[in-house]
Amino acid sequence: MRNLTEGKPIKLILLFTVPILIGQIFQLLYNLVDTRIVGQILGKEALAAVASTTSLSDLLITLIYGVTNGFAIITASFFGAKDEKNLEKSIAGTFSLGILISVILSVFCLIFLDPLLKIIKVDESLYVAAKSYIGIILAGLVVTALYNIFACTLRAIGDSVTPLIFLIISAFLNIVLDYSFIKFLKMGVAGAAYATVISQVVSVILCFIYIRKKYKHLIPCKEDFKYDKNIIPKQLMAGTSMGFMNSFVSIGTVCLQTQINTFGSQIIVSHTASRKMFSLMTMPFFVLATTLASYSAQNMGAGKYKRIKEGLRDTIGICAVWTVVCIFVCRFFTKAIIYQIVGMNDEVVLETSSRYMQFHSYFFLVVSVVCVFRNAMQGFGDSITPIFSSFLELFVKVIVAFLLVPHIGYDGVILCEPTAWCIMVIPLIVNMLKSPAFKMDKT
Repeated sequence: MRNLTEGKPIKLILLFTVPILIGQIFQLLYNLVDTRIVGQILGKEALAAVASTTSLSDLLITLIYGVTNGFAIITASFFGAKDEKNLEKSIAGTFSLGILISVILSVFCLIFLDPLLKIIKVDESLYVAAKSYIGIILAGLVVTALYNIFACTLRAIGDSVTPLIFLIISAFLNIVLDYSFIKFLKMGVAGAAYATVISQVVSVILCFIYIRKKYKHLIPCKEDFKYDKNIIPKQLMAGTSMGFMNSFVSIGTVCLQTQINTFGSQIIVSHTASRKMFSLMTMPFFVLATTLASYSAQNMGAGKYKRIKEGLRDTIGICAVWTVVCIFVCRFFTKAIIYQIVGMNDEVVLETSSRYMQFHSYFFLVVSVVCVFRNAMQGFGDSITPIFSSFLELFVKVIVAFLLVPHIGYDGVILCEPTAWCIMVIPLIVNMLKSPAFKMDKT
């Protein structure tokens, strides 16, 4: 366990962030290797089939991640307040609500899978492979939820190292299974999906065994699972807030993907590769934001408001430095990186990806402020502003997807997100200046 309410903020934030960052790097590396394996062994059409469903799977996974992370914010606040009785009840609520929500999502999406694939305009030539892949991922959503529940709960009590260890094991296993299922067992894109689900099952089992041995005193008893009117509503508010926040972002991405899927395989592959590079470049922002949620929640629970402001200041400073590095890398090395991702020397793919990344990199500092402020606000109890900000992003993406992209093509996609970021950051900045971190004098 790590107490984030005492000690130098920047040191605590970095020590807490680094394990999460390493874990995300391994997760992204797996995704990059997965893309390379599918592209090189099965070809561009198979890669496009998987890529055409990415926005849908990302929507559901980010929704589950947001919901479970929101539940964990309440857990972190009880941990910061040293309230062990309610801490155990909060952990119990996280498991009950997280599993219930993931099962409902999985069943709903599997029942309506064909209409969903038609909504996102998956091409008929890619339809069978796309349905095979996404169906398996959807069936395994409860496993995804369980891992996120374990990981978010451990981070809420200050343990960011253990989820990293299990994530690394899962990533390596995923790569081995991926290659084996596709190359030797000839399972096609379904093999990649099975590899993902199986590796997550292993990480869930490892997390469960570890918690039983290391944090046995925090394992909820039967009584803790009873409905508590002082905890469950708070968890639902925080969970739905972060879930909706992530969902609005992803729904907007789905809207864009419906238009991108009409541009053909080259643009689909190009956009997928660009988004993977974008994830690599902006990963520190999202990881720092995850840290700020736990950091803010613990310090809010302890009544140490000035520490939240100090943590925000230091975090944005780190993000500014990283932004400069990203602009340089995107300016000179985008094509080389994209080639390593897709494993094909297609000039259209390389050129399109280069234009996308170079333009986006100039707005990375805005992205960092959006990520950090949204999560920090969730941490100290402001659930409304992050949702409103994310709704603005959704609104801009919908307008661009259906009004601009049909007229100017993929250039509209490139313009879309930077425009959304610049609009959605405004309410975050305004309300952050009114928040407890900036208005209260308690230390």
